[in-house]
Amino acid sequence: MSVTAVPLRPIRKGSLTKLWLGLGALCLVAGGIALAGTERQVSSDPATFFAKNAKRSNVQTTASGLQMEVLQEGTGPTPGPNDMVLVEYEGRLLDGTVFDASAQHGGPAPLPVSGVIPGWSEGLMLMKKGGRYRLWIPSELAYGPQGAGGVIPPNAPLDFDVTLIDVAPQAAMGMPMMPPQQGR
Repeated sequence: MSVTAVPLRPIRKGSLTKLWLGLGALCLVAGGIALAGTERQVSSDPATFFAKNAKRSNVQTTASGLQMEVLQEGTGPTPGPNDMVLVEYEGRLLDGTVFDASAQHGGPAPLPVSGVIPGWSEGLMLMKKGGRYRLWIPSELAYGPQGAGGVIPPNAPLDFDVTLIDVAPQAAMGMPMMPPQQGR
């Protein structure tokens, strides 16, 4: 068996130093970009996040504390508390961790407006069919001190992108009417 020798050229003096310096600079730039991108989303306390977020010109805050941004205004009807809606959504914690999405369940989800967390109900009743909103829901309008399913920690505010695909009265879908939730 024979071994073919391949001559290797020596590395130029200083090339490895330049390579390591370049990689270090690249890491610093990437870290800075990542930090800048998450700084506005992540806050050590939710009150600070909601206060900063409320100052953005395109964010509306309701009397209950729900914050929303219209990403695309709809043109159809607005759902009422006794309606059913067909929605696409993605739910995240404020650190960006996705905990649920309609795509994970096979596509758009049919939901009763009064059968979801209070922040969702309020947000849905402000949307029009065809609209896409981003909702920031304080924990008291979400799952509060108990959290949910081991995925949503206690007192966690939530961040949702919601697209309202369709609206129908519950009676038209053969569903019994559900009384609107009071508080929670």
